Amino acid sequence: MARNRSSNTLVVQQARAALDQMKYEVAQELGIQIPQDGYYGNMATRDTGAIGGHITRRLIQIAEQQLSGGIRR
Repeated sequence: MARNRSSNTLVVQQARAALDQMKYEVAQELGIQIPQDGYYGNMATRDTGAIGGHITRRLIQIAEQQLSGGIRR
């Protein structure tokens, strides 16, 4: 069985493409270049943390909107 480089496993495997897309969108918004080869070892921890933090904020916002019936405030 092939292992993913990340120790994180998705509960909903079909969400992988959407999460990857979000990662690239957030990185672009922050002006951070994601390595084409997928190796993050040469990136600054600050940059990878910023991407992860922004993704988390977006996911929380999406969940809050769904829980509230989709009403934005």
